Amino acid sequence: MKVLIITYYWPPAGGPGVQRWLKFVKYLPDFGVEPIVYIPENPTYPLIDEGLLSEVNPNVTILKQKITEPYAWASAFSKSSTKKISSGIIPNKKKQSFLQCIMLWVRGNLFIPDARVLWVKPSVNYLSKYIKENGIDTVITTGPPHSLHLIGLRLKELHPVKWIADFRDPWTTIGYHKELKLSASAEKKHKDLEKKVLTGADSILVTSPTTKSEFQLLTDKPIDVITNGYDTEIVAKQPLDEKFTLAHIGSFLSERNPQMLWNALVELLAEIPDFHTYFELKLIGAVSAEVLQSIDIAGLSGYVNSLGYVPHSVAVAEQRKSQVLLLIEIDSEDTKCIIPGKLFEYMVSERPILAIGPEGADFASIIKTTNTGVFSLYSDKELIKKTILSYFNQYKEGNLKSYAIGLQEFSRKNLTSQLASILRK
Repeated sequence: MKVLIITYYWPPAGGPGVQRWLKFVKYLPDFGVEPIVYIPENPTYPLIDEGLLSEVNPNVTILKQKITEPYAWASAFSKSSTKKISSGIIPNKKKQSFLQCIMLWVRGNLFIPDARVLWVKPSVNYLSKYIKENGIDTVITTGPPHSLHLIGLRLKELHPVKWIADFRDPWTTIGYHKELKLSASAEKKHKDLEKKVLTGADSILVTSPTTKSEFQLLTDKPIDVITNGYDTEIVAKQPLDEKFTLAHIGSFLSERNPQMLWNALVELLAEIPDFHTYFELKLIGAVSAEVLQSIDIAGLSGYVNSLGYVPHSVAVAEQRKSQVLLLIEIDSEDTKCIIPGKLFEYMVSERPILAIGPEGADFASIIKTTNTGVFSLYSDKELIKKTILSYFNQYKEGNLKSYAIGLQEFSRKNLTSQLASILRK
Protein backbone atom coordinates (compact mmCIF):
# COMPACT_ATOMS: atom_id res chain seq x y z
CA MET A 1 0.00 0.00 0.00
CA LYS A 2 1.56 3.29 -1.13
CA VAL A 3 0.77 6.46 0.83
CA LEU A 4 1.86 9.96 -0.20
CA ILE A 5 2.61 12.10 2.86
CA ILE A 6 2.80 15.86 2.33
CA THR A 7 4.63 17.65 5.12
CA TYR A 8 6.59 20.87 5.53
CA TYR A 9 8.65 19.88 8.58
CA TRP A 10 11.23 17.18 7.99
CA PRO A 11 14.85 16.69 9.13
CA PRO A 12 17.00 18.70 9.46
CA ALA A 13 14.09 20.74 10.86
CA GLY A 14 14.18 20.81 14.64
CA GLY A 15 11.38 21.33 17.14
CA PRO A 16 8.23 19.30 17.87
CA GLY A 17 6.56 19.68 14.44
CA VAL A 18 8.91 17.21 12.76
CA GLN A 19 8.59 14.32 15.20
CA ARG A 20 5.07 13.04 14.47
CA TRP A 21 5.51 12.07 10.82
CA LEU A 22 9.19 11.24 11.13
CA LYS A 23 8.14 8.46 13.52
CA PHE A 24 5.07 7.37 11.54
CA VAL A 25 7.26 7.01 8.45
CA LYS A 26 9.78 5.02 10.49
CA TYR A 27 7.20 2.39 11.51
CA LEU A 28 4.65 2.31 8.65
CA PRO A 29 6.63 -0.28 6.63
CA ASP A 30 6.22 -2.67 9.60
CA PHE A 31 2.48 -2.60 8.88
CA GLY A 32 2.67 -3.15 5.14
CA VAL A 33 2.52 0.53 4.16
CA GLU A 34 5.06 2.17 1.86
CA PRO A 35 5.37 5.89 2.76
CA ILE A 36 6.39 8.40 0.11
CA VAL A 37 7.25 11.76 1.64
CA TYR A 38 6.90 15.08 -0.17
CA ILE A 39 8.80 18.04 1.34
CA PRO A 40 10.13 21.46 0.27
CA GLU A 41 13.57 21.49 -1.31
CA ASN A 42 14.64 24.83 0.17
CA PRO A 43 12.61 25.45 3.37
CA THR A 44 13.17 28.19 5.93
CA TYR A 45 13.15 26.29 9.20
CA PRO A 46 13.29 28.36 12.41
CA LEU A 47 15.08 25.50 14.19
CA ILE A 48 17.68 23.08 12.81
CA ASP A 49 18.63 19.70 14.29
CA GLU A 50 21.06 17.83 12.03
CA GLY A 51 20.95 14.87 14.41
CA LEU A 52 17.42 13.99 13.28
CA LEU A 53 18.69 13.15 9.78
CA SER A 54 19.98 9.84 11.16
CA GLU A 55 16.41 8.88 12.12
CA VAL A 56 15.07 9.06 8.58
CA ASN A 57 14.25 5.63 7.18
CA PRO A 58 16.96 5.17 4.48
CA ASN A 59 14.56 3.21 2.28
CA VAL A 60 11.81 5.82 2.15
CA THR A 61 11.18 7.73 -1.08
CA ILE A 62 11.62 11.48 -0.57
CA LEU A 63 10.19 13.90 -3.14
CA LYS A 64 11.27 17.54 -3.12
CA GLN A 65 10.14 20.68 -4.89
CA LYS A 66 11.27 24.26 -4.44
CA ILE A 67 9.18 26.57 -2.28
CA THR A 68 8.90 30.36 -2.36
CA GLU A 69 9.32 31.45 1.26
CA PRO A 70 8.13 34.94 2.33
CA TYR A 71 9.97 34.39 5.61
CA ALA A 72 13.20 34.33 3.61
CA TRP A 73 12.34 37.79 2.24
CA ALA A 74 11.32 39.10 5.67
CA SER A 75 14.60 38.02 7.26
CA ALA A 76 16.32 40.66 5.14
CA PHE A 77 14.58 43.27 7.31
CA SER A 78 14.86 41.53 10.69
CA LYS A 79 16.29 38.03 10.97
CA SER A 80 15.55 37.81 14.70
CA SER A 81 11.89 38.88 14.46
CA THR A 82 11.30 36.65 11.45
CA LYS A 83 12.73 33.61 13.23
CA LYS A 84 10.61 34.21 16.34
CA ILE A 85 7.36 34.82 14.48
CA SER A 86 7.86 31.82 12.17
CA SER A 87 8.36 29.60 15.24
CA GLY A 88 5.23 30.94 16.96
CA ILE A 89 6.92 33.27 19.45
CA ILE A 90 4.86 36.46 19.14
CA PRO A 91 5.93 39.41 21.30
CA ASN A 92 3.51 40.95 23.80
CA LYS A 93 1.26 43.49 22.03
CA LYS A 94 2.55 46.35 24.15
CA LYS A 95 6.15 45.53 23.27
CA GLN A 96 5.82 44.91 19.54
CA SER A 97 7.96 47.12 17.35
CA PHE A 98 6.45 48.83 14.30
CA LEU A 99 8.23 46.33 12.05
CA GLN A 100 6.85 43.38 14.06
CA CYS A 101 3.32 44.80 13.81
CA ILE A 102 3.68 45.09 10.04
CA MET A 103 5.09 41.55 9.75
CA LEU A 104 2.21 40.10 11.76
CA TRP A 105 -0.40 41.97 9.71
CA VAL A 106 1.17 40.81 6.44
CA ARG A 107 1.44 37.22 7.72
CA GLY A 108 -2.23 37.12 8.78
CA ASN A 109 -3.91 39.06 5.99
CA LEU A 110 -1.87 38.57 2.82
CA PHE A 111 -0.71 34.96 3.23
CA ILE A 112 -3.82 32.89 3.98
CA PRO A 113 -3.78 30.45 5.61
CA ASP A 114 -0.04 30.93 6.18
CA ALA A 115 3.25 31.96 4.62
CA ARG A 116 3.69 28.63 2.80
CA VAL A 117 0.61 29.13 0.60
CA LEU A 118 2.82 29.92 -2.43
CA TRP A 119 3.86 26.25 -2.42
CA VAL A 120 0.33 25.03 -3.12
CA LYS A 121 0.04 25.51 -6.89
CA PRO A 122 3.49 24.17 -7.90
CA SER A 123 3.03 21.21 -5.54
CA VAL A 124 -0.34 20.31 -7.06
CA ASN A 125 1.16 20.44 -10.55
CA TYR A 126 4.10 18.22 -9.59
CA LEU A 127 2.16 15.74 -7.48
CA SER A 128 -0.67 15.34 -9.99
CA LYS A 129 1.78 13.87 -12.44
CA TYR A 130 3.41 11.71 -9.76
CA ILE A 131 0.07 10.31 -8.56
CA LYS A 132 -0.92 9.29 -12.10
CA GLU A 133 2.43 7.70 -12.93
CA ASN A 134 2.85 5.81 -9.65
CA GLY A 135 -0.65 4.61 -8.82
CA ILE A 136 -1.01 6.54 -5.56
CA ASP A 137 -4.47 6.09 -4.04
CA THR A 138 -3.97 7.62 -0.57
CA VAL A 139 -2.74 11.13 0.27
CA ILE A 140 -2.06 12.53 3.74
CA THR A 141 -1.49 16.21 4.47
CA THR A 142 -0.27 17.41 7.85
CA GLY A 143 -0.46 20.92 9.26
CA PRO A 144 0.49 23.40 10.44
CA PRO A 145 1.30 24.92 8.06
CA HIS A 146 -2.33 24.43 7.08
CA SER A 147 -1.70 25.57 3.51
CA LEU A 148 -0.55 21.99 2.94
CA HIS A 149 -4.18 20.91 3.37
CA LEU A 150 -5.01 23.07 0.34
CA ILE A 151 -2.66 20.83 -1.66
CA GLY A 152 -4.66 17.82 -0.51
CA LEU A 153 -7.94 19.57 -1.25
CA ARG A 154 -6.94 20.26 -4.85
CA LEU A 155 -5.46 16.78 -5.40
CA LYS A 156 -8.73 15.29 -4.14
CA GLU A 157 -10.63 17.37 -6.71
CA LEU A 158 -8.32 16.22 -9.53
CA HIS A 159 -7.81 12.52 -8.71
CA PRO A 160 -9.80 9.60 -7.23
CA VAL A 161 -7.60 9.46 -4.12
CA LYS A 162 -8.42 8.94 -0.47
CA TRP A 163 -7.35 12.09 1.38
CA ILE A 164 -6.63 12.22 5.12
CA ALA A 165 -6.00 15.65 6.71
CA ASP A 166 -3.88 15.48 9.86
CA PHE A 167 -4.09 18.42 12.28
CA ARG A 168 -1.16 18.49 14.69
CA ASP A 169 -2.66 21.76 15.96
CA PRO A 170 -6.02 23.43 15.35
CA TRP A 171 -6.43 26.04 12.61
CA THR A 172 -8.55 29.05 13.59
CA THR A 173 -8.52 28.30 17.32
CA ILE A 174 -4.76 27.87 17.68
CA GLY A 175 -3.34 30.19 20.34
CA TYR A 176 -1.50 32.64 18.08
CA HIS A 177 -4.26 32.98 15.44
CA LYS A 178 -5.90 35.95 17.18
CA GLU A 179 -2.52 37.70 17.40
CA LEU A 180 -2.22 37.98 13.60
CA LYS A 181 -4.11 41.31 13.37
CA LEU A 182 -6.69 39.80 11.03
CA SER A 183 -9.20 41.92 9.16
CA ALA A 184 -12.81 40.73 9.14
CA SER A 185 -12.44 39.49 5.56
CA ALA A 186 -9.19 37.64 6.36
CA GLU A 187 -10.80 36.01 9.39
CA LYS A 188 -13.72 34.87 7.26
CA LYS A 189 -11.40 33.47 4.61
CA HIS A 190 -9.50 31.45 7.23
CA LYS A 191 -12.76 30.00 8.56
CA ASP A 192 -14.10 29.27 5.08
CA LEU A 193 -10.92 27.42 4.09
CA GLU A 194 -10.92 25.48 7.35
CA LYS A 195 -14.51 24.36 6.73
CA LYS A 196 -13.70 23.48 3.12
CA VAL A 197 -10.78 21.27 4.19
CA LEU A 198 -12.74 19.58 6.98
CA THR A 199 -15.64 18.75 4.68
CA GLY A 200 -13.49 17.93 1.65
CA ALA A 201 -11.20 15.37 3.27
CA ASP A 202 -12.29 11.74 3.46
CA SER A 203 -11.23 11.61 7.09
CA ILE A 204 -9.54 13.77 9.71
CA LEU A 205 -6.78 13.01 12.20
CA VAL A 206 -6.34 15.13 15.34
CA THR A 207 -4.09 14.92 18.37
CA SER A 208 -6.61 15.61 21.16
CA PRO A 209 -10.24 14.89 22.13
CA THR A 210 -11.07 18.60 22.41
CA THR A 211 -9.99 19.28 18.83
CA LYS A 212 -12.14 16.36 17.72
CA SER A 213 -15.15 17.86 19.51
CA GLU A 214 -14.52 21.28 17.93
CA PHE A 215 -14.20 19.83 14.43
CA GLN A 216 -17.32 17.70 14.82
CA LEU A 217 -19.28 20.96 14.85
CA LEU A 218 -17.89 21.76 11.39
CA THR A 219 -17.95 18.41 9.57
CA ASP A 220 -19.63 15.02 9.56
CA LYS A 221 -16.52 13.30 8.19
CA PRO A 222 -14.92 10.64 10.45
CA ILE A 223 -12.41 12.06 12.94
CA ASP A 224 -9.85 9.92 14.74
CA VAL A 225 -7.65 10.94 17.66
CA ILE A 226 -4.04 9.78 17.46
CA THR A 227 -1.97 11.62 20.01
CA ASN A 228 1.73 12.23 19.73
CA GLY A 229 3.90 9.77 21.60
CA TYR A 230 7.33 8.57 22.64
CA ASP A 231 9.87 6.46 20.81
CA THR A 232 12.69 4.25 22.02
CA GLU A 233 15.59 6.65 22.48
CA ILE A 234 19.17 5.40 22.53
CA VAL A 235 20.45 7.57 25.34
CA ALA A 236 23.11 6.54 27.82
CA LYS A 237 21.88 6.34 31.40
CA GLN A 238 22.14 9.83 32.83
CA PRO A 239 23.33 10.73 36.33
CA LEU A 240 20.74 12.96 37.98
CA ASP A 241 21.53 16.63 38.43
CA GLU A 242 23.09 17.32 41.81
CA LYS A 243 20.95 20.43 42.13
CA PHE A 244 17.19 20.34 42.66
CA THR A 245 16.50 21.25 39.03
CA LEU A 246 13.12 22.32 37.75
CA ALA A 247 13.57 21.99 33.98
CA HIS A 248 11.44 23.42 31.19
CA ILE A 249 12.26 21.95 27.79
CA GLY A 250 10.96 23.55 24.60
CA SER A 251 9.74 26.99 23.57
CA PHE A 252 8.71 29.15 26.54
CA LEU A 253 6.25 31.56 24.92
CA SER A 254 5.21 34.90 26.41
CA GLU A 255 1.64 33.69 26.99
CA ARG A 256 2.90 30.68 28.96
CA ASN A 257 4.45 32.93 31.61
CA PRO A 258 3.45 31.23 34.92
CA GLN A 259 3.60 34.10 37.39
CA MET A 260 2.15 31.93 40.16
CA LEU A 261 5.08 29.52 39.74
CA TRP A 262 7.61 32.33 40.15
CA ASN A 263 5.73 33.57 43.23
CA ALA A 264 5.63 30.08 44.73
CA LEU A 265 9.39 29.65 44.21
CA VAL A 266 10.11 33.03 45.81
CA GLU A 267 8.06 32.03 48.86
CA LEU A 268 9.82 28.66 49.13
CA LEU A 269 13.20 30.39 48.96
CA ALA A 270 12.11 32.59 51.86
CA GLU A 271 10.47 29.86 53.94
CA ILE A 272 12.72 26.80 53.47
CA PRO A 273 16.19 27.45 54.93
CA ASP A 274 18.23 25.35 52.49
CA PHE A 275 16.05 25.62 49.38
CA HIS A 276 18.32 28.31 47.90
CA THR A 277 21.32 26.00 48.27
CA TYR A 278 19.87 23.30 46.03
CA PHE A 279 17.38 25.02 43.71
CA GLU A 280 18.07 25.58 39.99
CA LEU A 281 15.68 26.63 37.22
CA LYS A 282 16.88 24.96 34.00
CA LEU A 283 15.59 26.39 30.71
CA ILE A 284 16.21 24.49 27.47
CA GLY A 285 14.91 25.97 24.22
CA ALA A 286 13.80 29.40 23.03
CA VAL A 287 12.58 31.58 25.90
CA SER A 288 10.64 34.81 25.29
CA ALA A 289 11.94 38.11 26.61
CA GLU A 290 8.75 38.54 28.67
CA VAL A 291 9.31 35.26 30.53
CA LEU A 292 12.94 36.15 31.27
CA GLN A 293 11.86 39.58 32.49
CA SER A 294 9.27 38.05 34.84
CA ILE A 295 11.91 35.70 36.25
CA ASP A 296 14.25 38.65 36.76
CA ILE A 297 11.61 40.83 38.44
CA ALA A 298 10.79 37.95 40.79
CA GLY A 299 14.44 37.83 41.81
CA LEU A 300 15.06 34.36 40.39
CA SER A 301 17.65 35.20 37.71
CA GLY A 302 20.49 34.01 39.91
CA TYR A 303 18.99 30.50 39.92
CA VAL A 304 18.59 30.21 36.14
CA ASN A 305 20.68 27.87 33.99
CA SER A 306 19.70 28.62 30.37
CA LEU A 307 21.03 26.16 27.80
CA GLY A 308 19.19 27.63 24.78
CA TYR A 309 18.11 25.43 21.90
CA VAL A 310 19.85 22.04 21.86
CA PRO A 311 19.59 19.01 19.54
CA HIS A 312 16.76 16.59 20.31
CA SER A 313 19.15 13.93 21.62
CA VAL A 314 20.60 16.42 24.11
CA ALA A 315 17.11 17.54 25.16
CA VAL A 316 16.15 13.93 25.91
CA ALA A 317 19.32 13.45 27.95
CA GLU A 318 18.60 16.64 29.91
CA GLN A 319 15.06 15.45 30.63
CA ARG A 320 16.39 12.30 32.22
CA LYS A 321 18.96 14.19 34.27
CA SER A 322 16.55 16.77 35.68
CA GLN A 323 14.91 16.34 39.05
CA VAL A 324 11.50 17.77 38.05
CA LEU A 325 10.09 18.52 34.60
CA LEU A 326 7.92 21.58 34.00
CA LEU A 327 5.09 21.47 31.47
CA ILE A 328 3.47 24.87 30.94
CA GLU A 329 0.56 25.57 28.58
CA ILE A 330 -1.17 28.90 27.91
CA ASP A 331 -4.06 29.63 30.29
CA SER A 332 -6.77 29.94 27.67
CA GLU A 333 -9.93 28.20 26.51
CA ASP A 334 -8.27 27.87 23.09
CA THR A 335 -5.39 25.79 24.47
CA LYS A 336 -7.40 23.09 26.25
CA CYS A 337 -6.85 20.93 23.18
CA ILE A 338 -3.07 21.24 23.13
CA ILE A 339 -1.22 18.11 24.26
CA PRO A 340 2.46 19.08 23.98
CA GLY A 341 4.52 16.47 22.18
CA LYS A 342 7.20 16.64 24.85
CA LEU A 343 4.69 15.33 27.43
CA PHE A 344 5.20 11.78 26.16
CA GLU A 345 8.99 11.99 26.34
CA TYR A 346 8.61 13.47 29.82
CA MET A 347 6.45 10.50 30.84
CA VAL A 348 9.09 7.88 29.97
CA SER A 349 11.95 9.83 31.58
CA GLU A 350 11.03 8.54 35.08
CA ARG A 351 11.15 12.15 36.31
CA PRO A 352 8.04 13.66 37.98
CA ILE A 353 6.13 16.32 36.07
CA LEU A 354 4.71 19.58 37.39
CA ALA A 355 2.18 20.71 34.78
CA ILE A 356 0.37 24.05 34.74
CA GLY A 357 -2.41 24.80 32.28
CA PRO A 358 -6.04 25.78 31.64
CA GLU A 359 -9.05 24.19 33.28
CA GLY A 360 -10.20 21.17 31.30
CA ALA A 361 -6.83 20.66 29.57
CA ASP A 362 -6.69 17.36 27.70
CA PHE A 363 -3.18 16.61 28.93
CA ALA A 364 -4.26 16.83 32.59
CA SER A 365 -6.13 13.51 32.35
CA ILE A 366 -3.13 11.82 30.67
CA ILE A 367 -0.84 12.85 33.50
CA LYS A 368 -3.36 11.61 36.06
CA THR A 369 -4.07 8.23 34.44
CA THR A 370 -0.36 7.51 33.84
CA ASN A 371 0.63 8.57 37.38
CA THR A 372 3.45 10.73 35.99
CA GLY A 373 3.00 13.97 37.91
CA VAL A 374 0.72 16.72 39.17
CA PHE A 375 -1.46 19.10 37.16
CA SER A 376 -2.32 22.55 38.51
CA LEU A 377 -4.33 25.51 37.31
CA TYR A 378 -2.55 28.85 37.05
CA SER A 379 -4.68 30.13 39.93
CA ASP A 380 -3.70 27.42 42.38
CA LYS A 381 -0.43 28.74 43.78
CA GLU A 382 -0.80 26.66 46.93
CA LEU A 383 -0.95 23.39 44.99
CA ILE A 384 2.08 24.45 42.95
CA LYS A 385 3.97 25.32 46.11
CA LYS A 386 2.89 22.15 47.92
CA THR A 387 3.93 19.98 44.95
CA ILE A 388 7.38 21.56 44.65
CA LEU A 389 7.96 21.21 48.39
CA SER A 390 6.93 17.54 48.27
CA TYR A 391 9.29 16.90 45.36
CA PHE A 392 12.06 18.80 47.17
CA ASN A 393 11.70 16.67 50.30
CA GLN A 394 11.78 13.46 48.21
CA TYR A 395 14.87 14.81 46.42
CA LYS A 396 16.67 15.36 49.73
CA GLU A 397 15.72 11.87 50.85
CA GLY A 398 17.11 10.45 47.60
CA ASN A 399 13.88 8.86 46.38
CA LEU A 400 12.43 11.39 43.94
CA LYS A 401 11.11 9.46 40.96
CA SER A 402 7.89 8.95 39.01
CA TYR A 403 6.22 5.56 38.84
CA ALA A 404 4.38 5.58 35.53
CA ILE A 405 1.68 3.14 34.47
CA GLY A 406 0.07 2.36 31.10
CA LEU A 407 2.62 4.15 28.92
CA GLN A 408 2.68 1.54 26.14
CA GLU A 409 -0.52 3.05 24.76
CA PHE A 410 1.53 6.07 23.69
CA SER A 411 4.49 4.32 22.06
CA ARG A 412 5.16 5.51 18.51
CA LYS A 413 4.90 1.97 17.16
CA ASN A 414 1.52 1.40 18.80
CA LEU A 415 0.26 4.75 17.46
CA THR A 416 1.48 3.84 13.96
CA SER A 417 -0.49 0.60 14.22
CA GLN A 418 -3.61 2.72 14.83
CA LEU A 419 -2.75 4.86 11.80
CA ALA A 420 -2.29 1.78 9.59
CA SER A 421 -5.73 0.53 10.62
CA ILE A 422 -7.27 3.86 9.60
CA LEU A 423 -5.46 3.77 6.25
CA ARG A 424 -6.99 0.39 5.47
CA LYS A 425 -10.58 1.39 6.20
